[in-house]
Amino acid sequence: MANVDRDDASIYYEVHGSGPAIVFAHGAGGNAMSWWQQLPAFAERYTAIAFDHRAFGRSTCDDAAFHPKHFGGDVLAILDAERIERAALVCQSMGGWTGVRATLEAPERVACLVLAGTPGGIVTPGVIDAIAGIAQGVDADGIRGNAALAPDFPAREPARAFLYDQINALNTGLDPRWLGRMFDAEGRVESSELAGWRTPTLFCSGGDDRLFPPAAIREAAAQLPRAEFADFPGVGHSIYFEAPEAFNERVLAFIAEHLD
Repeated sequence: MANVDRDDASIYYEVHGSGPAIVFAHGAGGNAMSWWQQLPAFAERYTAIAFDHRAFGRSTCDDAAFHPKHFGGDVLAILDAERIERAALVCQSMGGWTGVRATLEAPERVACLVLAGTPGGIVTPGVIDAIAGIAQGVDADGIRGNAALAPDFPAREPARAFLYDQINALNTGLDPRWLGRMFDAEGRVESSELAGWRTPTLFCSGGDDRLFPPAAIREAAAQLPRAEFADFPGVGHSIYFEAPEAFNERVLAFIAEHLD
C-alpha cells in the first residue's frame, strides 16, 4: 500500500503478486476494492496494481484538481513510483478515460488496453446519447449499483449487489457533480487524436448494459484500428463484478497474448 502525490492530489495504490504488470482502473461506482474478484486471480501470474482514482476511496484531491485530464498522468506516476516501464491497463467505465488518456500520453508504456463497459472518452453519436442518459440518472439517483448491474442481478445476487453499493459508499471525498467534467471538451477524445493508435485494445460489453449499451461501445471500438470486441450476454454494465470468471478468462487470454 502506498501513495503517489501529483497535481494537488494524493493517489492511493496497492501492489499484489509479481511478474509483468497490470494496472486496474475502476469506474465511478467503485474504488480499488472493486477488483476483489480479479486481484487474487491475476496476482498468481502478474504484478496486479489497483488504485483509487483521485477523490475516490483513499485518494484525495480538492474540487479544482478533479478532472479526467489528470487520470492518465496519475497511472503513469504510479508506474514511475514502482519503476515499471510497461504495463497492461484494465479499465472499467470511468476508468476507460484513464486508460485511453494514458495510452495517448505514453503509448510506449501501455502494452495493451482493456476497456470494459466504456468508450474511454471516445466521442460518437451513440456515446453522446448514452452520456445524456447517464447524466439524467445520476441527477435522479446518484451513483448506485442498480443501473450499473443487470436488471435481474440484485434479485439473483442480493449479497453482491449490496456489496457493490457498500464499496461505492466508501467514496466519501467525491462530489458526484464533479463527474460531469468527464464529458466536457477536455474530457473527450476526438477521432483526430486516435490517428496513430497502435495499442492492442479489447472492448468488453455487457449485453444488458444500461449505461453504455453494446451499440455505443461498438461505435467506439470502430474508431480504433484492429480493436477486438467481446460480448457478454445477459450481463450488465459491471462485467468484472457480475461475471468475474468469464471476464477474467477473456482478459487473461488477451493480456497473455500482448504482455507476456
